[in-house]
Amino acid sequence: MAIPVETLDVSTGDLWGLTGRLLLASLIGGAIGVNRQMAGKAGGLRTHMLVSLGAALFVVIPAAIETTAHPDAVSRAIQGVATGVGFLGAGEIVHQSRVKPGKPGVKGLTSAAAIWVTAALGMIASAGLWQASVIGTLFALFILSGAKWVEKFVPVTRDEEK
Repeated sequence: MAIPVETLDVSTGDLWGLTGRLLLASLIGGAIGVNRQMAGKAGGLRTHMLVSLGAALFVVIPAAIETTAHPDAVSRAIQGVATGVGFLGAGEIVHQSRVKPGKPGVKGLTSAAAIWVTAALGMIASAGLWQASVIGTLFALFILSGAKWVEKFVPVTRDEEK
């Protein structure tokens, strides 16, 4: 389902509405970024704020430039952001994968997923769906913090242990 450009209701004359959406996107990214920074992860406050803000800006562009834009313009922007942020997340995984020589290991999957979710939340905020962006942020923070506690009680068997 494509988001009609008209429903975004963003124009260059709506300075306060646009500022509110971009501020919300930045704050959402900041909330997740603080969580990641407190956990000592490479992508922290500034990274997540910039990812969320950047994603929000890419969604606002087709709506702000021309109100008669193609109906799929926003959908294409969302697809482009999702793909581009995927590469950013892949870089996070590759960077952290160098654990010990001779011992393969993958680290950074949660950090990559957090960056991806942050971009999605920024896009939702810029589309004016502030309730969904706040609820999504709360869910993401619960998953990053609360689910870690639940993981302690889940038995894990790795392939190399068999």
